[in-house]
Amino acid sequence: MVGSLLSYDMLELPNHIRGNVMTDLNGRRLEIDALRALQAVRHHGGVTRAAEALGLSQSAVSHKIRRLETSLGCDLLNRKPGAAVFTTAGEDLLDYAARILGLHDEALLSLSRTPLSGRITLGMTEDTACSDLARILGRFRRLHPDVTVRSKVRMSLVQQAMLDAGELDAAIVQVFAHDLRASDVVLFRERLNWVKAPDLVLPAEGPIPFVSFDEQCFYRRWASGVGQGSEDMLETVFECASAAGVVAAVTAGMGMGLLNDRHLRPEMEVVRGRLPDPPDLAYVIRRARKTRNPALDTLVAEIEREIGRYGGLMLAG
Repeated sequence: MVGSLLSYDMLELPNHIRGNVMTDLNGRRLEIDALRALQAVRHHGGVTRAAEALGLSQSAVSHKIRRLETSLGCDLLNRKPGAAVFTTAGEDLLDYAARILGLHDEALLSLSRTPLSGRITLGMTEDTACSDLARILGRFRRLHPDVTVRSKVRMSLVQQAMLDAGELDAAIVQVFAHDLRASDVVLFRERLNWVKAPDLVLPAEGPIPFVSFDEQCFYRRWASGVGQGSEDMLETVFECASAAGVVAAVTAGMGMGLLNDRHLRPEMEVVRGRLPDPPDLAYVIRRARKTRNPALDTLVAEIEREIGRYGGLMLAG
């Protein structure tokens, strides 16, 4: 069944690589490892970082991709300085690589799965709800139809309170790196940044206009403590529970804000030196203190494996 699906997908490839692929099918096959290497280059932004993520040498990743190019009879990566990472053929193949690898990995999981049943209540932040995590949850549902997963999207502080109250089995939350617990499953780390629009001139003295998440945000609570202990006081001029709203307000020049790496935009300027540097962040899976849940153990392992393979970029939305 999986082989039939892959062959059907090949028939839909664009004309400039379809003929080469179909000829190749007569004697050779697109190698899963080569497609995975190509996808890692996309996720990590280059061959060097892809090799690190895959635990391979740079030459090994380059060899896999060159062998794939030879098989297809076309270049997939641009190797000229200043050019885009992928050629047109490479971009086209990436779309199919994602589908092929998804089917491949799902088939392996299906063949190795153990019967599971039960219920999981999972908390997520807005960041993770609007990301590729939905694909993992969808696949988990197909592989384990007798497990019900109910997701609740809340701010990180709210989720932690819900965990303590026993309202969630686990939550994917942001925490400051210095607040990590030994039991946390760390998915990835990133920075928190002071940002503003380039044309926003901060006052030399007096309060700095501050674009803030709502009072349930731990960024805001940390910033409030900084403002109280600094000569540069922060004056909240815009408050919003949504990251999209805060990004829009910062970009519009309404004030300075605190945003993690994934929400930085080219039209923003990172501000350093005016206020204390924000603490580093970590995205973690934090579980409630309950009895063991085999269904939850399996879901956590699948999320950890996928994000370990592709890194934090997988959750970038």
